[in-house]
Amino acid sequence: MLSPANILAAIFTLLPLLAAAFFGKKLAGLCAEFPPALRLFGPAVLCVPYLMVACSSGTFHWRWLALYALLPVILSTLLWQAGRADPERRGNWRDFLVLATLGLAVDLRWFEPAWPAHLAVFNKMLLLDAGIYGMLVLRQLDGVGYDLRLRPRDLGIGLRECAFYAPVAIALGLKIGFLHLHPDLPSLPRVTATLVFTFLFIAVPEELFFRGWMQNLLERRIGHYPALLLTAALFGLAHFNKRSVTFNWRYVVLAAIAGIFYGRAWRQERRVGASAITHACVDTIWSIWLR
Repeated sequence: MLSPANILAAIFTLLPLLAAAFFGKKLAGLCAEFPPALRLFGPAVLCVPYLMVACSSGTFHWRWLALYALLPVILSTLLWQAGRADPERRGNWRDFLVLATLGLAVDLRWFEPAWPAHLAVFNKMLLLDAGIYGMLVLRQLDGVGYDLRLRPRDLGIGLRECAFYAPVAIALGLKIGFLHLHPDLPSLPRVTATLVFTFLFIAVPEELFFRGWMQNLLERRIGHYPALLLTAALFGLAHFNKRSVTFNWRYVVLAAIAGIFYGRAWRQERRVGASAITHACVDTIWSIWLR
């Protein structure tokens, strides 16, 4: 529903994501000038999109407003404490608690009942905004690679890893009955729209979370290859309830294998854009020709 309130809420929600993607250093520097109390309690403003959408759709509840005001503050406080306890940024238990909270809230859809069914994507994007603010401004986590000023090198790496993964996924997916070939010839506008939407709203958020934050932090604790494999396994498990009311083991297996290639794309130059290109291309091929 494209009401004025929903459009304004969408703009408000996308602004932090885009500002960090294109002006991350400037944004972090600007926020560093704020008083400490404002830096910690400022994320409460993320409740505003909920307020706009809920009032417009007649679904407002005080408990959801409180959650979207308080949860970002709690996460920010934990990441601020992690920065003080772990100034070398080797990964603190608070970092992983924040990641677990964000990941489970999205995967298990804890807060989606707050939204009209067709607008539940707001939940995912607002939680992502909270994570971006905390990791960038308060935790000051380096090596994330969240820069969407894409380079030719990002495209080359992303397409290469997609080409490596595709034969494995197609052969295995057809064998276990998860993929089904649909040799249609879709229009160019449809392919383009699917690719752009998938890149912005699926690939970038998931790659930032799993590669830019999770794999990045795990590398500092357990090394490159164990972090790659563990992150890929967790990425696979995050798909256990996708398109199924039971444990979807086929999706878990293919997603875990995909996570290895996504992780390789990110790790080569530590660029979320590269792994998001791989991710978006894989999902687009699947949704158009193999679902």
